Amino acid sequence: MAFPRKYLGHGVGLRTKHFASYLAAPPPVDWLEAISENFMAPGGRPIAVLEKVRRDVPVVLHGVSLSIGSVDPLSERYLDDLAALVRRIEPAWVSDHLCWGTHGGRYVHDLLPLPYTEEALTHVAYRIEHVQERLGRQIVLENPSSYVAFKDSTMTEWEFLSELVSRADCGILLDVNNIHVSARNHGFDPYDYLAGIPADRVAQFHIAGHSDKGRYLLDSHDHPVPDAVWDLYRAAVRRFGAVSTLVEWDDHIPPLERLVEESRRAESIESDALAGDVRRALP
Repeated sequence: MAFPRKYLGHGVGLRTKHFASYLAAPPPVDWLEAISENFMAPGGRPIAVLEKVRRDVPVVLHGVSLSIGSVDPLSERYLDDLAALVRRIEPAWVSDHLCWGTHGGRYVHDLLPLPYTEEALTHVAYRIEHVQERLGRQIVLENPSSYVAFKDSTMTEWEFLSELVSRADCGILLDVNNIHVSARNHGFDPYDYLAGIPADRVAQFHIAGHSDKGRYLLDSHDHPVPDAVWDLYRAAVRRFGAVSTLVEWDDHIPPLERLVEESRRAESIESDALAGDVRRALP
């Protein structure tokens, strides 16, 4: 079955720099995305802020430590903590990354790419099913940015992702910036990526800035969204329709007002893209 899309509008990430603003007034955006691991402690200021904003707007939980592609066993303690947070917050959905970051019991604090093979498909689909059973809900997986690739891969990333979400019956967090970054780094056409993704599985978009290192792009989340990513986002809206969109800005974080500006620009581009589709459909 398809992933039941909920359209939340346009949001930003919940970051400590803006906690005071959120405590003083309701968030000036449609929804917020919280990094799951930052709110798993049962008490303290972070969870108090999260519960406050959850009363004001919808919240999505976005994880970085699930390591769904690792060959290490899934951490049952992590899943216990995540399930408890899900029950407490009741997020619109729960997401993580299509990657691995653990090996031999060590966590490397990175989002490492997978080999795109049949063996990896079977392995990851089984692990997704286990996570969804533990949480009692479908999850959403994000395409990562990448800088190296496995020579043993037998399919493209978008072919792998599309087949995976069908087998595991989960959703896609389509990171438009990551598509642009990986396309530049590996030499594929980012618009081919969009064309290869099933529309009924896309639950959310990420857009962000990156750093140009000359020989490669780095997914740094420390700049405004560049024009090339806005162009790809516009194409994504035309391909998939209105999808809940989040602006990521995780380093050199600006004042909340500047972040909201970026989110409202996304809203304007979405509106124009959707209106353009309507105009093309008119006789």
